[in-house]
Amino acid sequence: MADVHDRTTRSYNMSRILAADTKPEIIVRKFLFSQGFRYKLHDKTLPGKPDIVLPKYRTAILVHGCFWHGHDGCAYFVVPKTRTKRWLNKINSNKKRDERNLKDLLDRNITILTIFECQLRPKKRERTLANLLLSLKQSASE
Repeated sequence: MADVHDRTTRSYNMSRILAADTKPEIIVRKFLFSQGFRYKLHDKTLPGKPDIVLPKYRTAILVHGCFWHGHDGCAYFVVPKTRTKRWLNKINSNKKRDERNLKDLLDRNITILTIFECQLRPKKRERTLANLLLSLKQSASE
């Protein structure tokens, strides 16, 4: 099946996808701030520049897009029908990089919380954010 857009249009659409300050990331940040948490954004001193870092709790929160990070078993992760091999290589290299960064963060004794984009959809958002708050409170008491 051919792409519904020509190469120029597809290239333009893909260039508009942000790496930082995405809608799911902003949802998490607003929630944390409203709960009294203060954080750093995209800390360049840490491996992988985690989206949100809570230095006081030695915790990094990674907000992943389901497509870009290959969220297995997710309805929002669909392998494109065109240039499939290229996309699978890209997604698999993202996963490998994520694994390396997670290992490096764990070596620094940093707690890692990962939230996927699909977990912040309206039906699951409240439960996901409640679990995030619970995880942070547990890490604070340790």
